[in-house]
Amino acid sequence: MLNTIINKVSELKAELGYRATLLNHAKNLPALEQRDRVIVDALKRDGVYVTTLEELGLSSTACLLQAAHTQLSRMAAVENSNLTQRLPQIYTVTDLPEFSHWGREPKLLNIIENYIGLPTAFQGVHLRKDFPNENQFGTLLWHKDSEDRRMVKMIIYLTDVEEKHGPFEYVPLSLTSKFSLNYYRIYYKLWQSGYIGITDEQLKEVIPEHKWKSCPGPAGTVIFTDPKTALHHGTLRTEERSALFFVYTANPPKRPELCTQYWDDTFAKPEPYQEPNSVTVLR
Repeated sequence: MLNTIINKVSELKAELGYRATLLNHAKNLPALEQRDRVIVDALKRDGVYVTTLEELGLSSTACLLQAAHTQLSRMAAVENSNLTQRLPQIYTVTDLPEFSHWGREPKLLNIIENYIGLPTAFQGVHLRKDFPNENQFGTLLWHKDSEDRRMVKMIIYLTDVEEKHGPFEYVPLSLTSKFSLNYYRIYYKLWQSGYIGITDEQLKEVIPEHKWKSCPGPAGTVIFTDPKTALHHGTLRTEERSALFFVYTANPPKRPELCTQYWDDTFAKPEPYQEPNSVTVLR
């Protein structure tokens, strides 16, 4: 009992300190153009904003896409047709400059700092290929991420994504507000699962399926989301999907131990490649 009380007091102090830091940093937030402010407002309102690489207009996008497709072509072939659960193939590409330079574009960092409300950390980027599956497990279950109180994950589709490819899907924040019964019903179901995630059928008991928001789109679609606040998952697919996942938190995040996967050896790291007459430099 005493340890429980001590832990609760410690959590309260940390939360109060976090709120105070937010207030103090508000005056230091970078200025935004109106079109970038729209992204921040949508993240706060809905938990998600969908745009395109073309609309973002970043100068390093061509290099990013070239590097991404080169690395995709070098991914080892996977023989998983006999498996009932086909795990995604993930490369950590944070140390390759084409990815890290794009992820640190000032425009992106300014948008993300305005949303998170604190100095931010670019944690890293995964290149990910997801395979067909018939049953929900892992990130196919509805879940929330836990790295920080607020965070941003940017998903970039490298191929056209239709329903058969398993697009990103989420529940708008307005349906799961902390002031609603839905929030606590979903929280209880997540707790029962050990915070692993819940199935479509379990979610239907709380939120009708027609209120879920699917995000199909052509190659180059960019999805900004706060995976901590927005209940989300990847939908079941019958064909492969390839995408990049860029991850940002406050600096430091609430749970730094969960962020190491974006730059350590949890997942495979491709060898840096060198185009003819060019030099590749790692960070």
